[in-house]
Amino acid sequence: MKQFNGNIAILGSGNIGISLAKGLVKANYALPGQISLTRRNIANLSPFAEQGFGVSSDNAAVVAASDVIVLAVLPQQLNQLLDQIRPAVDIKKHLFISVASGVSCADIRNKLGAETQVIRAMPNTAIAIGQSMTCIATDSASAEYMEEVTRMFETVGSVVKINEDLMTSATALCACGIAFFLRAIRAASQGGVEIGFHADEALKMAVQTAKGAADLLLQMQSHPEQEIDKVTSPKGCTIAGLNEMEHNGFSSSLIKGIKLSAAKAGALYTKE
Repeated sequence: MKQFNGNIAILGSGNIGISLAKGLVKANYALPGQISLTRRNIANLSPFAEQGFGVSSDNAAVVAASDVIVLAVLPQQLNQLLDQIRPAVDIKKHLFISVASGVSCADIRNKLGAETQVIRAMPNTAIAIGQSMTCIATDSASAEYMEEVTRMFETVGSVVKINEDLMTSATALCACGIAFFLRAIRAASQGGVEIGFHADEALKMAVQTAKGAADLLLQMQSHPEQEIDKVTSPKGCTIAGLNEMEHNGFSSSLIKGIKLSAAKAGALYTKE
């Protein structure tokens, strides 16, 4: 892995921001001293200062000293943050990566300047273990910057480049989606308890079974129904269980949940 030659600012160091910082260091993409983390209450970042990360509550000062700026605050907080850092922005130097849901590249450029290089990225919390599914998009950033951002997020999982108008959908499917799959695993473990397993045993079995199902699709590059057909037999127990779930709206509820999350994600940011 070729190490990044520059400084990275992560503004708004919550779960995603901190996980990204950890992942970049673990993958040797950057050293802790190349990454600055900001938060209003920097006491929460003291463990990272001890590890060599830069820590600050002064967003503008951190931006001025950085090359790549990750905007990792909530959509509702973004306008205030952009107002704070605008005087420190150098459009010839800075690349902005936004992980804020529902905020377009144009929205950010309208605040920081029309020539600002902006790329949107939507990772999920599996970034903490290097297994994120990250979608990236831009409306005008250079191919060189897109390649660098792809390389950055490939250190913490898989990356797919998509059209920007699909980024809100990506939020629902990938970022919100991890919670949906976790809830399915939780439900499976509860079912395991009801049929006789202890809770810790049932959870371990459900987690490994879910992991095996995902790895099966990734490694075999097959379709879910193709693998389902291999474990369903005439009048068998698997098809009976599947059909009971479908009669109760299993697939329909998941699809509806993803659609609702996409609609909600698109309405989180207020431009004013």
